[in-house]
Amino acid sequence: MLLSSKSKMNMMSKIKIRAVIMMMLLTGLTAFISPIRSIQQRQMMITTKMYVVSLKPAATPLMDSGKAFARSGELLIEVTSKLDLYGGALSAAGALIRNSGDCIAQAAASCRFKTALELVCDELREAANCLDEATSKLDLAAKEATNDQNAVLGKLLEDSIPVMGDMASALEAAGSAILQRKTEKEVGENLLQCSEYIDNFSARVKSYAPELKESSDAGQRMAFAAACMRSAASKLTEDPPKSKKAKGKSWIKG
Repeated sequence: MLLSSKSKMNMMSKIKIRAVIMMMLLTGLTAFISPIRSIQQRQMMITTKMYVVSLKPAATPLMDSGKAFARSGELLIEVTSKLDLYGGALSAAGALIRNSGDCIAQAAASCRFKTALELVCDELREAANCLDEATSKLDLAAKEATNDQNAVLGKLLEDSIPVMGDMASALEAAGSAILQRKTEKEVGENLLQCSEYIDNFSARVKSYAPELKESSDAGQRMAFAAACMRSAASKLTEDPPKSKKAKGKSWIKG
């Protein structure tokens, strides 16, 4: 059965209308998908950039630093036992130093893996939080010593407070540098700064009770922790060795 010309025109109009509707749907779908692809591409670029950063060279010395720092905190607690101050604010500060060292050591363990940078960041910032809390405990310990008629110890503790705060700030900056996808060199610079503060603090710990071996040992462990952190920082801040190019016919084997 042959279609009339009017029927043919109606059919053609319907086809054109459907085609227009399909084009509008495709255009809207493309406009919806494009932002999603842009977001995915940006996320991929961020992830790729994060993977480029490698803290593996600093893993071993940073691990030694964390262990030594944790031990110095334990020795500081022993000092308070000898001075009949156990259970006070100075003991709490020692415990927080120990916890901070444990966090640094855990961060070092995660440095071995490029995909664990988020863990490194979290552990360094947690170490900073411990030292920040230890700063408050030192302030309280200074007041306790003064109230106990031990003005010398109170003054030594009071002078230590800013250094402890600087240690916390430097570790926080190192963790933030990783969070902000900064270079290994910038992370290392913050660790280097922290090592200088730890070295400064180690001399102060020795003066808390110079007659006690535990106080001297605590200072020595802390100084060693500073040296190891300095070594870890240098692994990140030093320029990579340049590859030597073959000259002449030295590339020929045999």
